[in-house]
Amino acid sequence: MSDRVLMIEDDEQLAEMVVEYLGTMGIDVKPKPTAREGLAALKANQFDALILDIMLPDIDGLEVCRRVRESSDIPILMLTARGDASDRIVGLELGADDYLPKPFNPRELLARLRAILRRGRGGKLERTAILRFGRLEIDRDSRTARIDGEPRALTGYQFDLLCVLAENAGRVLSRDTLMNKVRGEELEAFDRSIDVHISRIRLAIEDDAKHPRRVLTIRGTGYLFAKKQDET
Repeated sequence: MSDRVLMIEDDEQLAEMVVEYLGTMGIDVKPKPTAREGLAALKANQFDALILDIMLPDIDGLEVCRRVRESSDIPILMLTARGDASDRIVGLELGADDYLPKPFNPRELLARLRAILRRGRGGKLERTAILRFGRLEIDRDSRTARIDGEPRALTGYQFDLLCVLAENAGRVLSRDTLMNKVRGEELEAFDRSIDVHISRIRLAIEDDAKHPRRVLTIRGTGYLFAKKQDET
């Protein structure tokens, strides 16, 4: 069965190109030119992922992302203006799983879309017993992180990122290593957005995100998931 993807994009020519290209790759894309039409389609139909442009004629794409995240964990790939780092960061903070600057190569769009689709289905991560680190539990089957049994909110990307960190507890991982392991594709661009996701993970699982004990920054190198964590 083909993956079904909703695309909210007011550039008709771009949307037609994406529909045609992804269609040849077995992905069924339903384009909508406005936020309101897109939100209505998302409410009425089942989709596997959402491609969302930030610049829309009626409602800002960041606001659309926020509204979608209030009721759905559908994987979201945001399309952003090249070089506009603030929009990318805000989009990630609002719950987007990934972003792609315009103009883009269709092959990169496909790679990023397939990656978030894998994450939406549980990805390539093997199902194992619950990972436990003190008061933190990472449940691979339910894709849930819990502190003292209480679920913590994470996007699909952030959960997979947490799993990679936890699997490599005690080992320093660079940003590039983390991105390649989670996305499943080797991407050329050095991407600081990983820092935003780490910040959101800390807000979810740390007692004090400003003084983390679980996910540590190793300056100039990357991140380390602590094997021994504060259990008080």
